[in-house]
Amino acid sequence: MSLIDWIIIFCYAGGLIFLGWWLGLKQKSSEDYYLAGRKLHWLPIGFSTMATQLGAISFISAPAYVALRPGGGMRWLGYELALPLAMIILMAFLFPVFHSLRIISVYEFLEKRYDERTRVVVSLIFQLSRGLATGVTIYAAAIVLSVVLQTPLALTILLIGAVAVVYELFGGIHVDIVSDTIQMIVILGGIIIIGIVGLHLIGGWNSISQWVNPARFVAVDFAAHGLGDSKDFGFWPLFFGGFFLYASYYGCDQSQVQRELSARNLRDCKRSLLFNGFFRFPIVLAYCTVGLILAAYVAQNPEFLAKLPQGNIDYLLPVFIMQKLPAGVVGIIFIAIMAAAMSSLDSSINSLSAATVEDIYKKILKRRIEPQQEIKISKMFTLFWGIFCITFAFFVGDISPTIIESINKIGSAFYGPIFAVFLAGIVFSKAKPHAAIAGLGIGVTTNLILWLFVPSVSWLWWNAIGFSLTVFVILLGSFIFQPLYQTSFIVKIPSEKRIWKIGYGALIAYVVCLILFLIFLPKLFL
Repeated sequence: MSLIDWIIIFCYAGGLIFLGWWLGLKQKSSEDYYLAGRKLHWLPIGFSTMATQLGAISFISAPAYVALRPGGGMRWLGYELALPLAMIILMAFLFPVFHSLRIISVYEFLEKRYDERTRVVVSLIFQLSRGLATGVTIYAAAIVLSVVLQTPLALTILLIGAVAVVYELFGGIHVDIVSDTIQMIVILGGIIIIGIVGLHLIGGWNSISQWVNPARFVAVDFAAHGLGDSKDFGFWPLFFGGFFLYASYYGCDQSQVQRELSARNLRDCKRSLLFNGFFRFPIVLAYCTVGLILAAYVAQNPEFLAKLPQGNIDYLLPVFIMQKLPAGVVGIIFIAIMAAAMSSLDSSINSLSAATVEDIYKKILKRRIEPQQEIKISKMFTLFWGIFCITFAFFVGDISPTIIESINKIGSAFYGPIFAVFLAGIVFSKAKPHAAIAGLGIGVTTNLILWLFVPSVSWLWWNAIGFSLTVFVILLGSFIFQPLYQTSFIVKIPSEKRIWKIGYGALIAYVVCLILFLIFLPKLFL
């Protein structure tokens, strides 16, 4: 790291902290802290939505997966194919309901639709799973920092976690969304720079086909089904697993829903989701293409692998950045990665705090809290969750070969069943709370059993399996216990305007084009 790199980093960090402090001065209630007063424009929300999932973890680990992971390569792109379809479900069914209720915690819908116990149970599951996943985010950022500063990984975990927690205590969700927008633009510039430098070092685009194993160009494998063949990354598990994971993540996970609830109105919310549906894939494609460039570089320079600490492939991109990019550029890319990681961490602990305060603390207290006192309590729980996530970050390394798989494994164990509870509550008017809780428990337990004892079933299928099993139990249980439960709450989904129907059709056509593109992708290199 040169002096100019350090100047860039400190100036950016200082500016971001000042921005958080300044925006924090305007907070008068928990709605301001958690939802920025519901006044945000769709474009920064759209950037923020993409940035959370395409931040440090994707930036670091996706190229490593493509370049070096056994059985890796461009197959990871298959995980993105169903995301536009998931956006349709969210725009048509979930967010019209959420916005009409004017809620802070998405799990408040479950209390209105089912009962208080359902809300508390699902919120607790979110808090556990999101807390664990956030620990993975801290670990990903710490990898970069440890390479840059040449410090032990444990120390950098503590450093980045502490800085992020303090920063979040100032600004709330508003500064998260603003910083997400900035870092998304910077990180895209960083990807372009890394790609240009990498292509220069390997001798141009044609060198990729000469030095990279042709198997890494394959993005679609229809033969691998993942149901007992021990092949995780076939087309079918990627497609269906991706659909249920993304539908649940963007529609039922407080860390994402909170962003969409910050929009000025439902129209802006839908615009941000439509934006994400179209523009997420090109960014992931850029990440993966950098992975191919790095694969060619490693093939030409096999001694480079010896520079990866402990042989961990997730260090591939950070080490390449430090050793091959010029001074100044290193600092810019470094702040992009750090901002991405810290922004993801900030929004996660903010949402965890929101779920704890809204779904647990207020339920226990059972009395009105003054707005200023509510903000203090919100920040107290933000601090608690920051400490929890930092602690778990020390145990991430042994979950999967790459951190991008680690975080998706954690989500896949929970997301399918949670999505089933929400969707059943919206679509099936006779769905009952006892059946919802039973279905959720059976779905999550089944996924955990598959994780621990049936490794031949792809973890990508856990989303679909958990969803299907939960829906079945909800329908069966609701039929059995129908006389025991009555609710006056009616879910109202407004009729769609023609412009949104056109948007849905465009997303479906887009998915078809992406599948065809990935089928013929190897021919671009061979």
